[in-house]
Amino acid sequence: MTDIEYDFDVIVVGGGVSGTVVSFLLAQEGHEVLLIERGVEAGSKNLSGGIFYCRVMEEIFPGFVNEAPIERKITRNILSLLNKNSMVNVDYKDTRLSNPVNAVTVLRAKLDPWLSEKCEEAGVTIMPGIKVDELVREGSQFVGVRAGEDVLHAKVIVAADGVNSFLAQYAGIREKEPKSHLAVGVKSVIRLGEEEIQKRFHLTGDEGAGYAVVGDCTQGVHGGGFLYTNKESISIGVVLVLEDLVKKELVSSDIHDHFLNHPMIAPLLEDGELLEYGCHLVAEGGKAMQHDLVHDGLVLIGDAAGFTLNTGFTVRGMDLAAGSARAAAKAIDQALKSEDYSRVALHKYVQEYEKTFVGKDMETYKRAPSFLENDEMYGAVGSLVTDILYGIFNLDLSPRKHLLNVAREALKNSGLKMTRLIRIGYEAVRAL
Repeated sequence: MTDIEYDFDVIVVGGGVSGTVVSFLLAQEGHEVLLIERGVEAGSKNLSGGIFYCRVMEEIFPGFVNEAPIERKITRNILSLLNKNSMVNVDYKDTRLSNPVNAVTVLRAKLDPWLSEKCEEAGVTIMPGIKVDELVREGSQFVGVRAGEDVLHAKVIVAADGVNSFLAQYAGIREKEPKSHLAVGVKSVIRLGEEEIQKRFHLTGDEGAGYAVVGDCTQGVHGGGFLYTNKESISIGVVLVLEDLVKKELVSSDIHDHFLNHPMIAPLLEDGELLEYGCHLVAEGGKAMQHDLVHDGLVLIGDAAGFTLNTGFTVRGMDLAAGSARAAAKAIDQALKSEDYSRVALHKYVQEYEKTFVGKDMETYKRAPSFLENDEMYGAVGSLVTDILYGIFNLDLSPRKHLLNVAREALKNSGLKMTRLIRIGYEAVRAL
């Protein structure tokens, strides 16, 4: 390889959570870091926000919950089975999740600029409004990036450019993920006002609520619905596995509208003002997406590496992005100090994240994607549960049936065989 005059120690492409965290940590170690963001500013390309399980951020940015522009602290976690005319909720609230704070809601248009400021304070050079066209390689070694006619060189490149990383695809190092590993998320942000949020969701102060919904919200397409409270608005939408959406020949925007107009959901949105609407790709393949993450002079982190988990109870991405960025920063720091930017040296990144909650959780829930592909989860299971509850609470003056008989009749009406129900339960235990 010819001698290269490096412009930076590290170039990071993508100014989301993973990109800003890895930039911040490397700059703290004294390395020269360039962060390139395609949007006109950090956060401008990110749709709305999400629930951020933020304890990892407290370790990286002490005082994160009090200093960062969060919306609300999640104190209510609601698991919902949604049927055509009914809704069964498990509403969980626990003071242990508040000390320390377990999860917050964020709007990325506010959070990402804050993270960008932290990077600048640490000494990161930030270049917004630039689209990186391709990675630059000499032999097997990645040595820089090209944006238009400009080429910048660095000892290590970090791809943090989001799900289905185009940089990795254009470089020929990762194939486009199959449709079964991807989902389309469709989301609306609806303003209700702070007082109305507190009233409708039984909250006080900066408390927040998050709903994970399965069933009629997706009209049978594998995936789920979500709703969470911001300070003055709510974010609501659906995540739909791309392969199943195509197979069932449905339209994602129609499913989104169906969910928002559902009789159990519509009252929560009544008289709201639509602030934002959009869709984007979501990683849905779990552990199967963690492949080809390290090359000579290059690592992939965050969504670009598929670090997203949907267990049906929680949908996680930002905490895993931050955790993968922290593991990458440690490996890159060691590589820079030893002046060895080879794939072998940078493989330390994989070893690091596998030791943390990031790798361990991806392993624990590696069966979750396949479990959530059970068609019965989107109809029959919900009908079974709601029919049992209907048999308990519908006091229509007819003699009451024993609960066992109520359950048997509900099982029969659901169309599920007992053996299949047992199988679903077994698969749930293994996956979750």
